[in-house]
Amino acid sequence: MRASIMNFSEVFKLSNQLCKFSPNGKYLASCVQYRLVIRDVNTLQILQLYTCLDQIQHVGWSADSMFILCAMYKRGIVQVWSLEQPDWHCKIDEGSAGLVSSCWSPDGRHILNTTEFHLRITLWSLSAKSVSYIKYPKACQKGMAFTSNGQHMALAERRDCKDYISIFVCNDWRLLRHFETDTQDLTGIDWAPNGCVLAVWDTCLEYKVLLYSLDGRLLSSYSAYEWSLGIKSVAWSPSSQFLTIGSYDEKVRILNHVTWKPIKELVHAATISNTKTMVYREVDKCQSVEPSQLTFPPPRGTPSSLFTVHSKYELVEGPVTLRTIKPDTDRANPELGIGMLAFSPDNRYLATKNDNMPCCVWIWDIQKMRLSVVLEQTSPVRTFHWDPVQPRLAICTGNSKVYLWSPTSCVSVQVPVEGTFNVLSLAWHPLGEDSLLLMSKDHLCICYLETEEDH
Repeated sequence: MRASIMNFSEVFKLSNQLCKFSPNGKYLASCVQYRLVIRDVNTLQILQLYTCLDQIQHVGWSADSMFILCAMYKRGIVQVWSLEQPDWHCKIDEGSAGLVSSCWSPDGRHILNTTEFHLRITLWSLSAKSVSYIKYPKACQKGMAFTSNGQHMALAERRDCKDYISIFVCNDWRLLRHFETDTQDLTGIDWAPNGCVLAVWDTCLEYKVLLYSLDGRLLSSYSAYEWSLGIKSVAWSPSSQFLTIGSYDEKVRILNHVTWKPIKELVHAATISNTKTMVYREVDKCQSVEPSQLTFPPPRGTPSSLFTVHSKYELVEGPVTLRTIKPDTDRANPELGIGMLAFSPDNRYLATKNDNMPCCVWIWDIQKMRLSVVLEQTSPVRTFHWDPVQPRLAICTGNSKVYLWSPTSCVSVQVPVEGTFNVLSLAWHPLGEDSLLLMSKDHLCICYLETEEDH
């Protein structure tokens, strides 16, 4: 991140961190209780203001950015709005069946509503104004997955105490394949980005990953160990060449797409002794610093008094012992093992979080299959996301700062607003565009990154 300048927008109200860029990157939708606000991404001017029947609990864009749905789960209602025709709107009422989730199909003209107790999925067509039903959807962590080209949907089902997968063709919703899976209690499914292989994984009590082809053939099965808590997270590489499995034993296993066997185990050790691994530790500083000393100059037009940073990164000489917590293994979902996995868009880096070292982000060089960088924060990491275009990682820890890592540097920047703005979640602009959405409990703002070459 060459001599960058970070500008911040003004702050806007927000409810429940319900804020999303449109897929085409032109609009920003945010919810304030029962109101839906659509802004122009470049000017942040309000383009449309819609009023819903109740407090909004979920918001979702259609893939073509022409429609947006707002789900009110308590009322069992979904309202759909059109950006091109502001007077057009649609209301879907699931009635006594209730509603627990709602999403778009890839064509942006069908809505899939899952009813309470996962009794069925209701498939509503906006164009044909018709409705159809899919029975037996399984209540699990990730039970529905679309291929990235939008042609197929896989759905996890539970019938007669057994797990099944149904694969549908999305253009006419005909059933392509239906097969039983060799799982005790299926927990999640995910397509490879190329849409050729479906990964299916079992409950954390049974270490098992199954890989199926589009026509339902079992390509391979993998289990790392038995009689202990197993799989916690799964992620495909953007190239579909690797499937990474994060486990409760604090390791990431990387399977290759040829043999579906592990080619590397990434160990998250509490002590970093390899001199090739860079460890950046966030350190708190009590005194204020002059704006001229900051890694980033303050935003233009912002009073410098708002921009006093009280933390920075220091490069720590090894060996380094990282802070760990002792998880309570008697409780459900213990803070143990690999809870987060994410690949950079160029397949070069993998970011991970080991939950019993909650303040650390691990960045692995996948070309060299080794640990490249560890960032140790002062507070537990809430989330991290890669820029969709370049290898640049944004991190938040629930304080008033945003953290950025790139292969050339890492920085900590205070969000320069009056009052408190604790960053609870963040999202990159879908086209990269050097802008980052930051969300606190009740507010949002946009952070703009520019290099000095842009001036």
